[in-house]
Amino acid sequence: MTRIRLPFLVLLIFSLTLFSHLSGCAGPSYYAQAISGHMGLMRSRVSIEELLDDPQTDPELAARLKQTEQMRQYAHERLALSENGNYSRFAATNRVAVTWNVVATPEFSLEPRLWCFPVAGCVAYRGYFKKQKAQAFADKMESKSMDVLISPAVAYSTLGWFEDPLLDTMLQYSDAVLAGIIFHELAHERLYIKSDTAFNEAFASFVEETGVRLWLSESDRSAELEQWKNRKRASRQYNQLLKEFRPLLAELYASEISDASKREQKLKYFDQLRSRYRELVNTQWQGKGYFDIWMDKDLNNARLALINSYEGGICAFETLFQQAGQKLERFYELAAEKAEMDMAQRQVWLTQACTEFASAGDL
Repeated sequence: MTRIRLPFLVLLIFSLTLFSHLSGCAGPSYYAQAISGHMGLMRSRVSIEELLDDPQTDPELAARLKQTEQMRQYAHERLALSENGNYSRFAATNRVAVTWNVVATPEFSLEPRLWCFPVAGCVAYRGYFKKQKAQAFADKMESKSMDVLISPAVAYSTLGWFEDPLLDTMLQYSDAVLAGIIFHELAHERLYIKSDTAFNEAFASFVEETGVRLWLSESDRSAELEQWKNRKRASRQYNQLLKEFRPLLAELYASEISDASKREQKLKYFDQLRSRYRELVNTQWQGKGYFDIWMDKDLNNARLALINSYEGGICAFETLFQQAGQKLERFYELAAEKAEMDMAQRQVWLTQACTEFASAGDL
């Protein structure tokens, strides 16, 4: 097991604490829990190769681990993603999530509050390794009249600074979802812009979608591919529905009516959104509530902001992929060129409308 030298940790803690005072975004206690939680994961890592050679390893776990090795190889050889030791080791958390991310927006705004950190830059959430700490921070934001969401995360990327482990939280999902998580996190290492959550997540989400589509079609998993495509079509329709309501809410929040009237109309819009969602479930998705986990809970600005961070902008990368002749290496080159634009230009570029996505047979 790789050991992190103490002098490095002391330097890391000092630099993070110093940055927190300079930025005014997060205090030493926040970084202490982040460092402690992350280093705990690093210390618990076990080589997957060793686990597969160990006859005492649970057979079901061994089968999933062997499969993730194949996914990693596919990501490197077919998707041109990094092969740097990430996900070559396993860490058990015995939890449903590795971190809990807190997203907060003003009561009358769809723009999430940003928090700034070393390396990652400014992002639209704060992550906690313990749910109770996330809840405490969320409560603090709510006391300031913010709309708040606590979102569990099954994985995260250290952007190449550490060899990220495969986590047991990642293994609770289907093969397609698991492959998508691995492709998504590895994509962050391929291209990441400090302080641009929308660009980074749209890029990684597109690589994830493209990678899973290719992996399922080239692995002769036709039944799984069809199920995955159905869910993706539903996801597009769902995101289109959300896009219809965002400008309505933005216009409401910018109006000069009283705050009480804004709150009343805000609730009406969210009720209409739920009703329209149910129509999609019943008329387009054969009764499958793909996004019930989102819609059955209290809707607020933070929930819409998080979905937009991950899904907004993916259409721009679809167009770029077509311009690259559906060649991934060329696509990465073009995406890197877009990354060189200033923030305002990138935001405009990301808002372009969708065109029809290439079918699996065209890839």
